[in-house]
Order: sequence, then C-alpha cells, then structure tokens
Amino acid sequence: MTLGTASTEWRQARRQSARDAIVDAAWAVVAEAGLAGLSMRDLATRAGTTTPTLYAYFGSKNAIYDAMFGQAARAFAEHMAPEYQERDPAAVVRESVGRFVAFSLDDVPRYQLLFQRTVPGFEPSPESYAYAVTALDDTRGRLARVGISDARHLDMLTALVTGLVDQQLSNDPGGRRWVRLIDELIEMFLDHCQRPERKGGSHHGQRQNR
Repeated sequence: MTLGTASTEWRQARRQSARDAIVDAAWAVVAEAGLAGLSMRDLATRAGTTTPTLYAYFGSKNAIYDAMFGQAARAFAEHMAPEYQERDPAAVVRESVGRFVAFSLDDVPRYQLLFQRTVPGFEPSPESYAYAVTALDDTRGRLARVGISDARHLDMLTALVTGLVDQQLSNDPGGRRWVRLIDELIEMFLDHCQRPERKGGSHHGQRQNR
C-alpha cells in the first residue's frame, strides 16, 4: 500500500465516521422531537458541529433521512433474517410476524420512517431501499413454503400487520391490546389463503387484475 493510498483510505474512514456520528445524532433528535421535528440547527447542536458542516457531509435534510432509512432498513433485515426456532412453516410465519411487530414497537420513529410516509417529499434511494426489498423477499419466501404465492396475499399480510402495529402504537402504547391478537390474526390469514378453492386456481366471484 502506498502512502497516498493509505492517506486516501484514512480520509474516507474519517469522513464515514463523521457521517455515522451525524446519523446517530439525528436518531437522538427524532427520538425526542419526532421525525418531523428534525431540524438542521438542532441536529448541528446535538452533533457538536455547525449547520454548514452538516451540509458538507449531507447535501440536504432528505439525504440525512436517507442515511437513517438505510441504517434502519439494514437493522430490520438483520433482525428478520436469523434462523427461526420453529420448523413448522405456519409457525415460522407467526414467528416472523412476531419479530416484525417487536421491531416496530421498539422504536416508533424508526417504524414511521420505514413503513409510513411521515416525511413529506422523502423517498429513499435505491441503495437504502435495497435492504427493505431483501426483507420483503424473505417474507415472500416464508409464505411460499406454506403454499401462499399470490402477490395480493403478501399485500394482505403487510396491511394486516402494519395495521395491528398502528393500532397498538396509537391506542395502547406500551400495552398489549393488539399485540395479543397476533396468533389469531395469522390463523385467520392462513385459513383464508390456504382454502382449497383459493389454492386450486378457481377464483369464482373474484375479479382478475389486469
């Protein structure tokens, strides 16, 4: 390794370290003020730097949100990925939903950033969103192992589970009023999707998407 290469790598590592520190400070701000409460002035104060310095590392506030999204999506994918204790495919689906709910309730701003459009005008970059795609593909695979491969059923599951999380956060924060319904909800979902008439390709009375 040449001296020039070592110097370049050191500068890159130092820049990444500074960016990581800013993102950590941003999470601390939104934990207190909510996602919409993130301001560059408050972030600079929390990070122990100046607003112009923030813009030297991130071109906009949305760029900071994007870095936060990428970090959160990676944490979500890693949370969902470890081997499941259950071997019965249906039980794996239930455990997967339990993991999702636990992750979501653990950090409300993180859940809102990942799964709700809380920040007006923000769209994650393809690089940051890639982790979320990986997690969704894993869920699709778990459903396929119980014979559920229709894309609309994946949509149904995500709607049911995020709805449960929203109800828990909105109406019983810190409690279990909706969390305790997970097993019953998944039983209903699997029963609906695995009915013979739905698995056999006969969709009597259903309109086909075009």
